[in-house]
Amino acid sequence: MKLIAINKQLYRKQLNQLLIALVSCLALLSLGFGALLIAFFGKEVVAGAESTGNFHLNLLGVVLAVISCSLVMNIIKTKPFMKDIYWVWQLKQLHNKIYRKHAKIVAAANENQVEAITILLYYYRSQKLVFELDNNTLTLDTVNQNISGIETQFELLNLVITEDDFQSSLLDKY
Repeated sequence: MKLIAINKQLYRKQLNQLLIALVSCLALLSLGFGALLIAFFGKEVVAGAESTGNFHLNLLGVVLAVISCSLVMNIIKTKPFMKDIYWVWQLKQLHNKIYRKHAKIVAAANENQVEAITILLYYYRSQKLVFELDNNTLTLDTVNQNISGIETQFELLNLVITEDDFQSSLLDKY
């Protein structure tokens, strides 16, 4: 994945709108599906403070709401409104893949393997981008130190590496 510049304010605004809509739909659909299921398949109303015995129908309503919201998200993920949000989501998935192999990649980078250094440079620079978009300033200093360390390493090795040199197929080696 090529790193792209994203307008932070627009991204945050769109992400907040999406999250509010998603949570609202999930809540409303859960209540609606639960009410419909209870109306058709529920047990009779119990007087007093006793349980109605419709927990399984309410749970099924929540499951149906999650499935419905997931289907809608799958349909709209390619729409222009979702472009930046979907790109960041894919980048975070790639971060997870790299993170699972991080120890092996760092060990290989310490042995001056060019592929490992390329992966780490991409990983740290893309992390910095995501952290800035998500206002995660607590770990930004650590990421900047990691970037400096990797840049120093490939300068000492007289390598010319950019994050554009990264291909996800490089991860297959580790």
